[in-house]
Amino acid sequence: MKTRFAPSPTGHLHLGHAFAALTAYDAARAAGGTLVLRIEDIDRGRCRPEFEAAIMADLAWLGLDWEQPVRRQSQHFDDYAAALAKLEDLGVLYPCFCTRREIAAEIASAVDAPHGPEGPLYPGTCRMLSAEERMERMEREAYALRLDIAKAISHLEGALHFDERGRGPQGEQGLHQAQPRLLGDVVLARKELPVSYHLAVVVDDALQGIDLVTRGVDLFHATHVQRLLQALLGLRTPVYAHHRLVLDETGKKFSKRDHVMTLRALRAAGATPADIRSRLDL
Repeated sequence: MKTRFAPSPTGHLHLGHAFAALTAYDAARAAGGTLVLRIEDIDRGRCRPEFEAAIMADLAWLGLDWEQPVRRQSQHFDDYAAALAKLEDLGVLYPCFCTRREIAAEIASAVDAPHGPEGPLYPGTCRMLSAEERMERMEREAYALRLDIAKAISHLEGALHFDERGRGPQGEQGLHQAQPRLLGDVVLARKELPVSYHLAVVVDDALQGIDLVTRGVDLFHATHVQRLLQALLGLRTPVYAHHRLVLDETGKKFSKRDHVMTLRALRAAGATPADIRSRLDL
């Protein structure tokens, strides 16, 4: 059994991170397995080595150990490029030149804009551009590579499923039927950034042999499109367990700006690892 904890080194870990890390660690240990620590440092402009060092110090203080070596996403762009090339060969990618402002304006002006569980979906503005226009604009403009959901689904044979722990029997043998259309034509890479979250985690989980993905319930809908990517790329599918979120007094998720709730600050104030577990009801 392998689980994983995959923080981004853009700040110090807080109580929400501690809950996620301890949940993954406890699940692995209960099955006699190991935790994998992955550093999601693709955004080199925001990621800093001192935060990575602090992450490891916080996790060690909590009593966690993890498999070596640690995988840093910034060192594996070739893996993501290979996955993108395979998707390109399948004909399921297209360049999108729309800015966020342009997308918002088009959605606002649409009579019936498509919506998903997280809000309005990309309306497909660039999906119908000709091959000639795409090539010409890619030479001079910034762009994102989007997954053409309709074309991607056309490559499937039958329905997709994934196993979700902790939600009771759902469908055939307790499996969820994936609904890849939920998030629309998601971004998988950008001209200046060779991979996005959805593609990177799918590739990483497969290469690292992750058996169980534990993560916050706010990422449950991401599983649907990630299951589609696994099918397109011929990758194995882990079991998923989406856990509750740790919220502050106002009902909001903790952020890295909540400095008083970082593990670093709590430790300095005299908290122990046992105190953290107790506070998190673990």
